[in-house]
Amino acid sequence: MAKYTGPVCKLCRREGAKLFLKGDRCYGRRCAMEGSAIPPGQHGGARKKATPYSVQLREKQKAKRAYGLLEKQFHMYYEKAEKMRGITGENMFVLIERRLDNVVYRMGIGSSRAQSRQIVNHRHITVNGNTVDIPSYLVKTGDIIAIKETKREKPIFVELKGMKLNNLPKWLTFDTTTLSGQIIALPTRADLDLTISEHMIVELYSK
Repeated sequence: MAKYTGPVCKLCRREGAKLFLKGDRCYGRRCAMEGSAIPPGQHGGARKKATPYSVQLREKQKAKRAYGLLEKQFHMYYEKAEKMRGITGENMFVLIERRLDNVVYRMGIGSSRAQSRQIVNHRHITVNGNTVDIPSYLVKTGDIIAIKETKREKPIFVELKGMKLNNLPKWLTFDTTTLSGQIIALPTRADLDLTISEHMIVELYSK
């Protein structure tokens, strides 16, 4: 499976926004955005006149990088959303939010989406009692997401037990005593914590 393996703090600087790609580090003073937010590269600090295309492109790149998706994956969600009823941009992000790796991140099991993707790949997560190792698996209302019983004594999961979770989205639950949670509703546009203008992405793909 193809994935980006370069420095991730550079991506935040390029987009001029915190994408929370390094977990807890993004909330502290060590975050690259707390110091120099100048875009990377020799001419990163140069003033450039933004064009409509460049603005649309930056919105798309920001969304892709925040969720850890490559172009082919991201465009696939756009195509699916276009065939659904409702607003294409909102449908696209609802689909992406339903990815299993994102749900594991939202539940607080992983400190970042990259770590959550690795947790899923290593077969640590079950959906309705069945092991699922596909990060792009789309959850649905009523699904029970849990840490596999044989994996719960791993240090990364032991730390979760009894921990108080903050900022848990209203469309899911997670119990740190049982290390399991449930999808109680599908996410909506209001549940997104990223500042993204999805209509610009739709306009870019519609050309």
